[in-house]
Amino acid sequence: MTADPDDSAAKVELALDLLAHLELDELSIAEAVDRIETVTTNPTLTRTVLDEAEKRGILEREDGRLRTRRGGTFVRFESQVVTKEGDFECRRCGCGLSTGHFIKFESGELGPFGSSCIRKVTGRES
Repeated sequence: MTADPDDSAAKVELALDLLAHLELDELSIAEAVDRIETVTTNPTLTRTVLDEAEKRGILEREDGRLRTRRGGTFVRFESQVVTKEGDFECRRCGCGLSTGHFIKFESGELGPFGSSCIRKVTGRES
């Protein structure tokens, strides 16, 4: 299933997939919003994503921090991250890219990202 970029429900699901696959045990709300903004910059959708993540048990809020409850899920770089050659702009930092990294989730594909931003978005690197 590919997410329609104009579909709010699809954006929420894609952001939830990203949060569910973070390789972090804990992050600040600002760090979570940084990741959600790779899917949407709409403040209402961002709040919906955070609320839904808590309802579904993906995240747990405590003292301004979020704890992940991923249960062993993480992005498998060998099978879930694909690279494509072309003229891209990183969804996280805005840099121009000739090679884009895309994450394939059940809810859709997220990207492109540069080689360092893909690791930051997934939590492999802070």
